[in-house]
Amino acid sequence: MSTTQSERLRELLEPLVTSQGLDLEEIEVEAVGRKRVLRVVVDSDTGADLDQIADVSRALSAKLDETDAMGEGEYTLEVGTPGAERALTEHRHYVRATGRLVRFQLAEGGELVARILDVDDEGVDLEVPGVKGRKATTRRLAFPDVAKAKVQVEFGRKNKNDEEA
Repeated sequence: MSTTQSERLRELLEPLVTSQGLDLEEIEVEAVGRKRVLRVVVDSDTGADLDQIADVSRALSAKLDETDAMGEGEYTLEVGTPGAERALTEHRHYVRATGRLVRFQLAEGGELVARILDVDDEGVDLEVPGVKGRKATTRRLAFPDVAKAKVQVEFGRKNKNDEEA
């Protein structure tokens, strides 16, 4: 049974990331000229701050230095978070996106842009914005009906704290 370098790296690094209170979301090894770049994406339910990113980066760097997981050549380690327009591929991603506007590509074709209100094991409850003065409506979307989902960036949206002030 053959395993890829990314799978071997995941097995090596995931326990360290988890010990820092974070989830290992993605590992990518990319050739850039003669060097390689190892990109590690981490996150948590409450997000990851710069101190956590720095701590996990140091721990991963030390572990990689004591093994030959990256081979002999030079490489650069980059540790970061998924970013604002993240793809939702795991159940936990949907939970973390509660309250956010998401673009759904539907399995049967078409797309839907709606705000996630609630998430359970079977799917998501959504608020679909009204068009041309109409009120927003709610809709249930089961996970099998979703081909792809991606968080959308919103500018100027008031959050709950702003509304209460």
